[in-house]
Amino acid sequence: LDHQANGADRHGSTLHALQGRGAASLPVADVSVPDWDALFDALSARLKAMVNESAVHALRVGLSECVEDMNRLYISLGHERRHSQELERELYDVRTALAQARVELVGSRSEERRSRRLALHDDLTLLPNRSFFSERLEQTLVRAVPLRQGFAVLYLDLDGFKLINDTHGHAVGDELLRIVASRLARAMRAEDVVSRLGGDEFACLLANLPGRTQLGHLARKLFDAVAAPVRIGSHELTVSPSIGIARCPADGNSADALLRNADAAMYRAKRERSGFAFFDQHGVA
Repeated sequence: LDHQANGADRHGSTLHALQGRGAASLPVADVSVPDWDALFDALSARLKAMVNESAVHALRVGLSECVEDMNRLYISLGHERRHSQELERELYDVRTALAQARVELVGSRSEERRSRRLALHDDLTLLPNRSFFSERLEQTLVRAVPLRQGFAVLYLDLDGFKLINDTHGHAVGDELLRIVASRLARAMRAEDVVSRLGGDEFACLLANLPGRTQLGHLARKLFDAVAAPVRIGSHELTVSPSIGIARCPADGNSADALLRNADAAMYRAKRERSGFAFFDQHGVA
């Protein structure tokens, strides 16, 4: 009994130490999880000592039942603690899977944007292609027409390009197209769109319509930029553009009409060897 009493005293001091960490009225949740085992050991030892020391049989039986119930509670709490740990692991796995899914989604969206960009740009010159130009032209029409804001479409074709391509080969022809595309892009304003429609045909979209005189100056600037001599390998080449200009709304208020009329003006410039020409419905440049 003395040995048990000494053990109870030691456990009792543990119990008092645990209780001393906070007020007696604090909830059980205030006892940290690592202290649970020590708390239960102290309570169990204390109750067992009381059973051994008590002279009343009924009290002994009642206290013994309390000890058994407490042990069952302890086992149940152990199960709950293991279950909680399993839930924490599952939650960690879910969070990890979500993070991985997020990374894959970002990668998928990046790949989707890359694929769309490739689909809307010309492989050779890296300029926007016909699909991109048509899409942007439609968007500009939707914004500009209700507000009666003017803009212009320029259609360019390279005179003599077929002869250069046939004479010097497709490699030289492709390099010439890349140089022309670069010169056009540098000559235009940042807000303008320069596109390769296909072959040796290019188009420009000027969202903020300058006056007729300013458009003429811009067309001359584009002509001079493209017509400057080009050296490709041992060849010094010269190619000049014919430029047709159609304005919205004067020369059309749909994408098809503007491109068609700019193309017609380009052919007039080609026939007249004038470098550029404006379109109007009366056929006067």
